[in-house]
Amino acid sequence: MLPSTTERVSAHTATAVNQQIRRQAEARLAYFAARPAEIPARLAELDREWDIERALEANASSLALVGVVLGATQDRRWLALPALIATFLFQHALQGWCPPVPILRRLGFRTATEIEHERQALKALRGDFAHVQQAENRAAAAFQAARV
Repeated sequence: MLPSTTERVSAHTATAVNQQIRRQAEARLAYFAARPAEIPARLAELDREWDIERALEANASSLALVGVVLGATQDRRWLALPALIATFLFQHALQGWCPPVPILRRLGFRTATEIEHERQALKALRGDFAHVQQAENRAAAAFQAARV
């Protein structure tokens, strides 16, 4: 059975690496909880952060292009490189793992889901969702009034 899209990379990442990425995010959240004025700048950084999928795509396309150029100009055996890269990309699409994943994860590349969790937590710290709690409170009060 194939893993879900949102869990496939973390499911194939060493537990210690996943925990390190999580601890780093928690430390950043603690930092910004004490410095809410800096949250907008961090949100802008998150908008520019490359997730692991983007890093893999850039890495694979670069290596494949090098293989094609070398295959066309130097030796046809270089064409094996793009074929190997395509195989690894297909494996990653299905399983969430390919040889560069452990390296990129250790370098700190996160999944889009991990980045989004930090983004939403920062927005909650900033108070962006206060209106949701107020609406929830009004709904609960209306429900209680209707029961009386």
